Amino acid sequence: MKRSALVSALLLALTVATAGAQPKCAPTPRDAEGPFYKANAPVREATGKGMVVSGAVRSAATCEALKGARVEWWQANPKGDYDDAHRGTLITGAGGTYRFETDVPPPYFGRPPHIHFKAVAPGHRPLTTQLYPKAGQSEVAFDLVLVKE
Repeated sequence: MKRSALVSALLLALTVATAGAQPKCAPTPRDAEGPFYKANAPVREATGKGMVVSGAVRSAATCEALKGARVEWWQANPKGDYDDAHRGTLITGAGGTYRFETDVPPPYFGRPPHIHFKAVAPGHRPLTTQLYPKAGQSEVAFDLVLVKE
C-alpha cells in the first residue's frame, strides 16, 4: 500500500472511531475562595455598573448546559473593600446562562483585579474560581464548567 493511501485509510478509521464520541469541555480551573466569601448572597442582576459578565454553566462530561445551577459572585468595591453591595447570586435558565452587571473590580493589596465565583449544580462538584478581567474590558464572557460527582 502506498504511503498516501495508508495515511488516508488511517484518517478514515480515526474519523469513524471518534464520530460517536461525546464532546468534552475542559473543566474551569479552581482558584482560591479567599476570606471574604459569605453564603446566601442576595439574588440580583447587578452589583454596580461598568462591567457586564455573562456565560453559561456546563458539565465537563458532555458540555451540556446546566439549568438551575446557582452562580454566586463577590468582589471588592471600587475602594478595594469587600462589602455586601458587591455580592450576588443568579440561577441559570434553560440554556444554563447567567448575566450580571457590576463595577470594574479594582486591584488591591498587590492583587490584580478579580471577581470570585462559586457555581453549584446537582450531580456536580461545587466550583470556586476567580475571573481576572483584562484592563479596559467592559464585557467579559466567562463559562463555568463543572465536573460530575
